[in-house]
Amino acid sequence: MKTTLLYGKTGLTIEVPDDSVIVEPKHLPGLADEEKAVREALQHPIGTPPLREMVKETDKVAIVISDITRPTPNHKLVPWLIKELPHVPLENFVIINGTGTHRDQTREEFVQMLGEWVVDHIRIINNHCHEKETLAKVGRSRFGCDVYLNKEYVEADFRIVTGFIEPHFFAGFSGGPKGIMPGIAGIETIMTFHNARMIGDPQATWGNMVNNPVQDMTREVNQMCKPHFMLNVTLNREKEITQAFAGELFAAHDAGCAFAKEHAMIRCDHRFDVVITSNSGYPLDQNLYQAVKGMSAAHKIVKQGGTIICAAECSDGLPNHGNYAKILQMRRTPHEILEMINDHTFQMFDQWQVQKQAVIQVWADVYVYSSLSEEEVTKAMFKPTNNIEHTLEQLREQYGEGMTVAVLPLGPLTIPYVEE
Repeated sequence: MKTTLLYGKTGLTIEVPDDSVIVEPKHLPGLADEEKAVREALQHPIGTPPLREMVKETDKVAIVISDITRPTPNHKLVPWLIKELPHVPLENFVIINGTGTHRDQTREEFVQMLGEWVVDHIRIINNHCHEKETLAKVGRSRFGCDVYLNKEYVEADFRIVTGFIEPHFFAGFSGGPKGIMPGIAGIETIMTFHNARMIGDPQATWGNMVNNPVQDMTREVNQMCKPHFMLNVTLNREKEITQAFAGELFAAHDAGCAFAKEHAMIRCDHRFDVVITSNSGYPLDQNLYQAVKGMSAAHKIVKQGGTIICAAECSDGLPNHGNYAKILQMRRTPHEILEMINDHTFQMFDQWQVQKQAVIQVWADVYVYSSLSEEEVTKAMFKPTNNIEHTLEQLREQYGEGMTVAVLPLGPLTIPYVEE
């Protein structure tokens, strides 16, 4: 049978065995009138007064957005937020791009993310986690580091965070407080947030918010300089808005997480020999670093010694910024990589993604279908494939005629699990 994976901007249709199990959430239609639904959420928020009543016309308003690697529809959300605050002069707004440790966005990318009107009329800055003069210390975390956040955010009179909510491979769920921590944090704070102990904790996993040290730290940091208001949405496979959650940071985020968990987390009866996954298409699949999320979703239901096939376009390469590619070259095998990262003397930003990748590779073989060269894929310790159907035929020789196959067409927009 044929199935279409979210891949790049166009999708990838592949043929899989007829007895394959397709794992995806029940389709939720996009809201009939997205703007009306979002503005109603702003006017009737969870746990706060209506947004318009909270902001004075003299306030300097900071709006934090997620960067270009996330599909948050900020080209819709930000104009609607500004429209909801007509009494605030445009020069009083600043949009802060929550890059975390990622690269700056260009003007063209901001136009893509926010629309030309916003780029032409509102001041926009990228967060620079390495530039201490652009950061402000707001406290000390019980997890063992000083907490630095973007100075313009800290000094704003009114702080708004936007985002989108989906299960996250070590924070439990994305969105909410993660827009601030790590989105606009300093590198020292981000390194603690992503250290080997935090990432390796068994509670730091998809869909779990209880005793999850990563979620606990992001919430602790947010309490030190809390957004006054949150606007988050959930999305379907067409990236349409399915629900809006607005108001007090934690109450509104909890409501969004409950909604996402109900629709995105799917129970499977058993593990599979082979799991085919995407990385949710563009923009999440624009590099191999991000594609680890799709592999991590597949890891939840693949047998030990099984195989994951991940289709991620990687139009932005590995990427060539950050330390992901560099760390992968420091050792020869995933086992050696884990040993190196788990040594408390090792610290390098981006190690968290390599750590998650190595854990998956120790458990199962991973093939990558992408626009990368075979050499690039092999250097990253993966197996390249340019024909998923052909790879499935080869795997049948390995696993036998009874080979079991699962497919995650939406990648990490669906989180399968097996109760073991």
